[in-house]
Amino acid sequence: MRIGELAARAGTTTRTLRYYESRGLLPARRGDNGYRTYDESDLKLLLQVRTLQDFGFDLEETRPFVECLRAGHPEGDSCPASLAVYRRKLDELDALIGELQAVRAKIGVRLAMAAGESPLCELGGREL
Repeated sequence: MRIGELAARAGTTTRTLRYYESRGLLPARRGDNGYRTYDESDLKLLLQVRTLQDFGFDLEETRPFVECLRAGHPEGDSCPASLAVYRRKLDELDALIGELQAVRAKIGVRLAMAAGESPLCELGGREL
């Protein structure tokens, strides 16, 4: 398939595909006519990248998944390097969740104080 068809099937733009190609994430094959050519494996690779980006992975973090697919594995997350990226991302998310919970608790206390309530009551505890 040509670049426009791949972009349409993947729900992205040809500009994005060219960018992925420049970053080495999408193969740069050309037909006899000079046009870029792609196949179903390229679509699968692209869908993997887009799914990971939807999950919050940056483009470079998708590279191990792409390499896993290119190596012939049926799924991009079946290689050790991909699993390591998953683990790092989960650690990152856990840290962010902890930070957000701390901020939420501080805001809850401030709200309770501003509203003239006992902070413990607002946070689900008992009033003293």
